[in-house]
Amino acid sequence: MYLGIDVHKRYAQVAVMDEAGEIVEEVRVQNANLDDLAQRYAGAEAVIEATSNYYHIHDTLSEHLDVTVAHPGKLTLIANADTKTDRVDAKVLARMGRLDSVPESYVPTDEIREARALVRGRQKLVENRTEYANKIHGLLSDHGITRDIKPLSVSGRESLRDLSLPTPWDTLLASYLEMIETLTDEIDRLETAIEERAGSLAETQLLMTIPGVSYYSALMIYAEVGEIERFDRDKEVVSYAGLNPVIRESGDSRIEGGISKRGSRQLRWILVQCARTAVHTCKDEYLSRFYDRLAGKKGSQKAIVATARKMLVSIFHMLDREEVYDPPGVSA
Repeated sequence: MYLGIDVHKRYAQVAVMDEAGEIVEEVRVQNANLDDLAQRYAGAEAVIEATSNYYHIHDTLSEHLDVTVAHPGKLTLIANADTKTDRVDAKVLARMGRLDSVPESYVPTDEIREARALVRGRQKLVENRTEYANKIHGLLSDHGITRDIKPLSVSGRESLRDLSLPTPWDTLLASYLEMIETLTDEIDRLETAIEERAGSLAETQLLMTIPGVSYYSALMIYAEVGEIERFDRDKEVVSYAGLNPVIRESGDSRIEGGISKRGSRQLRWILVQCARTAVHTCKDEYLSRFYDRLAGKKGSQKAIVATARKMLVSIFHMLDREEVYDPPGVSA
């Protein structure tokens, strides 16, 4: 039997297909009851899509079923369907399972899920804090205050508390400042947990030997890359990060365009930040020499992206060989 399971926040639409390709059951099941369904079809193959809440459902189903997680970005049969309903999607997933044509998505280990939760959680809190800082900037602008006051700094918040605004904007300012204080405390708490986690993992300890890679950057890279064994070559991890150049060929001409940006946005972002730090702050000889050579030809932005790609190639070989950062010995 083959089960196609279209997962939603509270329920899942299930289509059960037999070996002949006939649908033998269609049912909507509350997610809390999926375990019962899995037991009933124990030993069958199941296909689910990698939605935002699939981890728990994958683990529940895997107790009884052979579960494949489908990559949502590659499910063209569903995305391009003329009729798109839960029932249709579930049947398509079941059919793909029967035909062994599922574009598989990576399922991270518990250790990597925990690392992702920490770094992505911190990133979300930082985004929320920035939003309140922007609200304060807007509030000041509306009242003609043009002084450059930084709400994210302690001294900046002290200056803002001394401002006299009319009601109710004074209350709003106080509320925004309180939210920034609260979020800053929570970010600090997460950073302590992130530092402890990064210090406890062999992979992140290796990554932190690269100039420009902090404990936070190391844990994010580890969390977004996952097990390095799933990549056979450095080109594969570069493509996964969306740092691979787009090649267009026509006849005898071959044009190399910008990067694909098709992979992990978080991984691409942190690698570029690390590359900037390595080149401009740490002055790493290996990466700086590469950056300087390109910057003169292609400009600083393209050069820093290429340097991030260069760093990722080194990261692949470091993790694959379990070696510290040693540029002359790294194939790039």
